[in-house]
Amino acid sequence: MSESTLGKKGILLETGTNEFEIIEFTVGNVSYGINVAKVREVINPVSVTKMPHSHPYVDGVFTLRGRVMPLVNLPRCLDVEDQSNTKNIIVSELNNYYVGFLVDSVSRIYRVSWTAMEPPPDISDSDMVVGLIKMSDKIIVLLDFEKIVSVINPEINVKLTTIPKTGPDLTKIRQSKTVLVAEDSPMLRELLVGTLHTAGYEDVRAYHNGKEAWAALEEMGADGTPIATKLQIVITDIEMPQMDGHHLLKKIREHQILKELPVIIFSSLINEEMRRKGEAIGADGQISKPEISQLIDLIDKIIL
Repeated sequence: MSESTLGKKGILLETGTNEFEIIEFTVGNVSYGINVAKVREVINPVSVTKMPHSHPYVDGVFTLRGRVMPLVNLPRCLDVEDQSNTKNIIVSELNNYYVGFLVDSVSRIYRVSWTAMEPPPDISDSDMVVGLIKMSDKIIVLLDFEKIVSVINPEINVKLTTIPKTGPDLTKIRQSKTVLVAEDSPMLRELLVGTLHTAGYEDVRAYHNGKEAWAALEEMGADGTPIATKLQIVITDIEMPQMDGHHLLKKIREHQILKELPVIIFSSLINEEMRRKGEAIGADGQISKPEISQLIDLIDKIIL
């Protein structure tokens, strides 16, 4: 399952259909999934160099195609006893950060609808699971890989809370604007909303996924008055249960009242292919997480 194979597979998906593809892999006796858009390739185990004082989840670093990246031991991260002798490494790109995830095995690719993704039941304090997909013979658990990466690389959270310096006049103008945010990760949603508040964007309406955000937007546009009198901009993630960010953007652009509403995609999936997809359906801007300073600068440029 090479990078070129994954790329050709991903291109088959039309933008805005509310579908995505996942690679199924196992850790212990559990089936997990990762979005194909996050995966560069799957490789066999390679030589790893241990690093002093590294995070307990990290086995060390390895080199692939001239790029040095950390190797996260996913069984250890998930507190699963190592029982498998066969291993694979899933090489991922998240937030412009390359990382390998050591797993027991990689099986196949599924195409599923975001509506099939359900939130995890509230049965533990684990925040590493973002959703579940019920198949006919199993449940596939979707992990919050951004959360895992932020644990081993705290610089990501620093960037999510660092804002450009500004004067009182600009802050006052920002206070008059209303921003809608669609972000499914509780951690990232809280950080994003808090940072926008600190920057002066005090009126932020936050929703857990694209479906909830769309319901709110439809209600705003129901009376036929210009949407700009109620809301100035939408910031949306791509990966979300029930309705993803691309499908949300497509529905906005097809709506008679909402279609002129500025939309910025703020996602860990912003690579060359995903940027083309966002542009094709009318994104006003696309910023890769965790670059919150760039996001705020773009918001200012679009609506101030």
